[in-house]
Amino acid sequence: MYTIGQVSELFGLPISTLRYYDKEGLFPNMHRSSGIRRFDEQEIEALRVIECLKRSGMQIKDIKQFMEWCMQGSKTYPQRRDLFLKQKANVEAEIERMQRVLDMLRFKCWYYGEAIKDGNEDRLHRMKPEDFPQEIRQAYENAHK
Repeated sequence: MYTIGQVSELFGLPISTLRYYDKEGLFPNMHRSSGIRRFDEQEIEALRVIECLKRSGMQIKDIKQFMEWCMQGSKTYPQRRDLFLKQKANVEAEIERMQRVLDMLRFKCWYYGEAIKDGNEDRLHRMKPEDFPQEIRQAYENAHK
């Protein structure tokens, strides 16, 4: 069993966030002794899932729905799977968008590194993407999709 302070440290979350999650019903089987919250492995695993879903962009009300489905048992497996498939697709799309951002940053780091070496951008302005080093060309093309 863990105290709320231990869980706060373990996950790097404010105690107020853990209290909020509890108030919202995200830990339906939370143990209490003398009014003090005690987190067991079930709550720790639930918190891992809650934080995953939150980081994937899901709102607390939807996470609460997921937790309610968990309480309903195996009949809600299809809904739970669909929820995770949707979130997975959202995260994959965000990763793709962020990869384009990273590729633009890579290209611009190269570009300005070359401009510093040359003392100006003249040569770079004359270059076509096919003249860029292969890795930079790939980053440039991905960033400009």
